[in-house]
Amino acid sequence: MLRTLRQLERTDGAEIAEAALVLPLVFMFLLGIVWFGRAFNIYATVTQAAQQGAVTAAHPICAVGCAGVFPTDAVVDNTIFAVLQASSLDPGQIVQPATPAALDCPAPIPNHSCSSTGKVVLCRAVVLNPSTTPAQCGVVVTFQYPFQMNVPFTSLGSQILLTGHAQARMEN
Repeated sequence: MLRTLRQLERTDGAEIAEAALVLPLVFMFLLGIVWFGRAFNIYATVTQAAQQGAVTAAHPICAVGCAGVFPTDAVVDNTIFAVLQASSLDPGQIVQPATPAALDCPAPIPNHSCSSTGKVVLCRAVVLNPSTTPAQCGVVVTFQYPFQMNVPFTSLGSQILLTGHAQARMEN
């Protein structure tokens, strides 16, 4: 018994103190990786939803006999919502951004129009890249999705607005 007590006196507990300092830092680091991974996942989903919405808005709804008839804003919104819901994101949280500045396409394409139904800004008949000749006309889809990042065990937290912005060339 006396021999065991002497061994305990010589153990200074440095390993326990080191573990008590390092393990919470490692836990916070791993939790940060998870939070940033989730933010990146949501950003990728928002970008994919905007791209799908732009492609839907840029293509006519039928191939023959109805040239120039494009999907309605509601159809484009439903396409975006479907992509968000496929990744378990709530389309009701979409935040409407400011309407982007856009240039009119040259004649015979009508002047551009921007509309916002369901908090998604959809601009049709806009110049996509002003520096190219001839001008490329298309649609631009823009919306924002909030991501709440909280620091665990504290009252710190911030909301980040992830922007989904995509453009697609109009097809005839």
